[in-house]
Amino acid sequence: MSKSPITSPLADAEKKATGEVLQSTLVDLIDLSLTAKQAHWNVVGKNFRSVHLQLDELVTTARTYTDSVAERASALGVSPNGKARTVADSSGLPDFPSEWLKEDDVVPALVTTLATLIGRLRERIETTEKTDPVTQDLLIEITSKIEEAHWMWQAQQA
Repeated sequence: MSKSPITSPLADAEKKATGEVLQSTLVDLIDLSLTAKQAHWNVVGKNFRSVHLQLDELVTTARTYTDSVAERASALGVSPNGKARTVADSSGLPDFPSEWLKEDDVVPALVTTLATLIGRLRERIETTEKTDPVTQDLLIEITSKIEEAHWMWQAQQA
């Protein structure tokens, strides 16, 4: 089915622009959840337990907002695409190592990943200011939570 069965409250141009923002946000959040799980499985070191648990918190945050973003897209008549190939081809987050990592390597890698995501989210907040304030509110909420996580990961480097 190529035509949306859901009527959008937005005009076509706003729906297209907002849909692109939601799709790119969806992909980045899925990638974040997978990255944090990858780190969760492979972190080692003296602070293993605390980092391991904090990674699960980050996965939960990413997955919660992944669903919120996908459902917002659906509510606007935009079909969300969270397939693995789509995520691999279009995520804007940095690649994460796939081997064992000391917590001293995991923390700065996640700080970089979260900083990248925050930059991308803040651009999307600006984009949706005119296209859809409801989506903008969701992005502001997500950014607030990701910025909080970023602060907590940075604090471990002090």
